[in-house]
Amino acid sequence: MAMNKTHLTKVQKGVIGMLIDDHRKVQKLFKAFESEEDSARKQEMVMEACTELTAHAEIEEQHFYPFLRDANPEKFGDLLDEAIVEHASAKELIEQLMAMSPDDELYEAKFTVLAEYTEHHIEEEEDELFPEVAAEGYDLRELEAPMLETREAVLGQLVKPA
Repeated sequence: MAMNKTHLTKVQKGVIGMLIDDHRKVQKLFKAFESEEDSARKQEMVMEACTELTAHAEIEEQHFYPFLRDANPEKFGDLLDEAIVEHASAKELIEQLMAMSPDDELYEAKFTVLAEYTEHHIEEEEDELFPEVAAEGYDLRELEAPMLETREAVLGQLVKPA
């Protein structure tokens, strides 16, 4: 992945940095899942990844994507349309996984496919979308607070106290 936080201006680092941090967090969970033997721990990883991906998709769909579409529909339209479709596929798998247990026949296969979809989406964002945003020099600071608020609201709804 070509994108890293050092290519970003100060007015972009907060928002794009937040999205890249989300990417790294779920990538670590997907990687750890591959070698995990304990089914209870696997389920925790699946739930955490699904929760994180749900919050991530929400902040992109509610704030980041509309901002980019408004800023330059010609430049970003196709990439954003693809991202929305990718999110829809991921959300469908997430919904299925959240209703399953590690003992279910296709549990690991569905999580593996979710990881593959997510990796593809991350590559497109970090190799194509984020560099374009950086090149355009957009001031993203106005998005940071609403994105954080949306993340907290989504996580608050999804993470139920034990």
